[in-house]
Amino acid sequence: MPKPVVAIVGRPNVGKSTIFNRIVGERISIVEDIPGVTRDRIYAPCEWLNFQFNLIDTGGIEIGDEPFLAQIRHQAEIAIEEADVIIFITNGREGVTPADEEVAKILYRSNKPVVLAVNKMDNPDMRENIYEFYSLGFGEPYPISGAHGLGLGDLLDAVCKHFPKLQSENDDEGIIKFSLIGRPNVGKSSLVNAILGEERVIVSEIAGTTRDAIDTKFTYNKQEFVIIDTAGMRKKGKIYETTEKYSVLRALKAIERSDVVLVVLNAEEGIIEQDKRIAGYAHEAGKAVVIVVNKWDAVEKDERTMREFEKDIRDQFLFLDYAPIVFLSAKTKKRLHTLMPQIILASENHAMRVQTNVLNDVIMDAVAMNPTPTDHGTRLKIYYATQVSVKPPTFVIFVNDPELLHFSYERFLENRIRDAFGFEGTPIKIIARKRR
Repeated sequence: MPKPVVAIVGRPNVGKSTIFNRIVGERISIVEDIPGVTRDRIYAPCEWLNFQFNLIDTGGIEIGDEPFLAQIRHQAEIAIEEADVIIFITNGREGVTPADEEVAKILYRSNKPVVLAVNKMDNPDMRENIYEFYSLGFGEPYPISGAHGLGLGDLLDAVCKHFPKLQSENDDEGIIKFSLIGRPNVGKSSLVNAILGEERVIVSEIAGTTRDAIDTKFTYNKQEFVIIDTAGMRKKGKIYETTEKYSVLRALKAIERSDVVLVVLNAEEGIIEQDKRIAGYAHEAGKAVVIVVNKWDAVEKDERTMREFEKDIRDQFLFLDYAPIVFLSAKTKKRLHTLMPQIILASENHAMRVQTNVLNDVIMDAVAMNPTPTDHGTRLKIYYATQVSVKPPTFVIFVNDPELLHFSYERFLENRIRDAFGFEGTPIKIIARKRR
C-alpha cells in the first residue's frame, strides 16, 4: 500500500519548515525568519511509532501581490489536494490573523482531515492563548514548539489517527503490478500503449504530457497485471510548471505500489545523470527492476552496438547490477515480446523464499571458499542465516559481532546467494545480527 501523505500548511513565517525538519529529523528545508523563503513543496519519508508516511513542507498561503505569492499559494493548494491529512500551523504569539482565516477557508473546501497546531508556544504561561484558535473550526488545537521540539509527539499521534486503515490486498493477490519511471519524453506512454495494444494513454511528443499516475489492468498469458504509468521526473531546476514539480512525489507513490519498476531510458539520448537518480528511487524502495532501453529503432547499429550500450549501462548503474536489460522500440514494437517475460521473472524472484537449510549450505560453502575477515585480531564468525521476508528477499545472518561484517564481505555473500538462487531482477538485503 502507498504511504499516507501529510502536508504541512499555513501562512508564511509560522514555523512550517522548522517543524518539518523536526519531524523528519534532518535539516532539509531552508529555515530563515523571512516570510516566503520556502517556495516549493519539499517532501521526505517519515516514521512515527508504527506508521510510515510522506511529509510535505509547503510555501505559505497568503493573499497579496508580492512576488511569488501566487505561485506559493498554488503549490500549497496542490499539496493539499494530494494529501491524506493536513497539519495546519498557526503562530501562538500572534494569535488568529486574517491570513489564518483565509487558509482555514481553503482547508474547509478540501474536505480533508485537518490537525490544528499552534506553534511557538515555548512558554507554559502562553497556553491560555490557545483557546482563541478554536474559532478556526478544526477542533482541539495542539500547542507545540518547533524550535524546541515540544508537543510534536501529541501532534503526530493525532495525525496518525486519521490515516486510512490499510485495506486488505487479498483481491490483488497474484496480480503483478509494475510502473514505468524515467525522464520526460523517453517514451513511457508509448510503451504503455504498445504493451496494452491500444491507445489508452495520451501519447505526445511534448515532454511532460502525463501529469498523474494511471492504472490499467490487463492479462498476458493468463497472468493478470496492473500497469501504472507515471509522470516524467525532471531534474530539479529544470522544472517550470508547478503541477509538473509534484510529479516526483506521485511517481514515488506509484513505485511504492509496484512489484516491478521499469526504468525507461532513451536510446537516442543515451544515459545522463538524472537517469541514475530516477533509478535510485526504485532501488532504495527495494523494488524489482527491469531496465528498458526504448527507441532502439532510432539508433544506428552494428553487431557491437547493443553489447557496448549494455556495458555502458552496467558501468553507470553499478547499484542495479541485478536488473535485466531489455532493448526495444515502443513505436515499431520490435523486441517488445522480450519485455513481459522479464517482468514476470523479476516479480517471481522478488517474492522468492529460500529454505533455511539450503541457504546455510550456501553460506557455509562461501565461508569455506573465502574465510571470514578479521579486524584487530578478532575474526568474524557466521553461525547461521535465515530468510525473514520477501519483496525484497531479506536475509538475517547471525554473527559474533555485526561490526565485523564489512561491506566487501557482505557483497561477497550476496554474490554467492545470487549464484545459488538467481534473484535476477530484484535487490536482496542482508542484515547482520549478534547471536544472543
